[in-house]
Amino acid sequence: MKTEESKKLISAAVASLLAVGALSATASAADDKAKQEKCYGVATAGKNDCATSKHSCAGMATADKAPGDFKNVPAGTCEKIGGSLKPKSS
Repeated sequence: MKTEESKKLISAAVASLLAVGALSATASAADDKAKQEKCYGVATAGKNDCATSKHSCAGMATADKAPGDFKNVPAGTCEKIGGSLKPKSS
């Protein structure tokens, strides 16, 4: 095998490994996201995860533990930390 052919073969193998690694990382991140739940009433001011009826963006909560603001937490932990799976009126 010529040196040039060897370099091409090695480059292709490395590119394939990098692509597989990137796909695995993306799948793992998607799995982690799927194992999250919205937990209302636990976000601190400026640390909420999404918009509510009172503001339009993540990070805009104005008070700690506002009942309408949520934080994404690992599934099964919300109520253990004092939150609610459904928003409560403030």
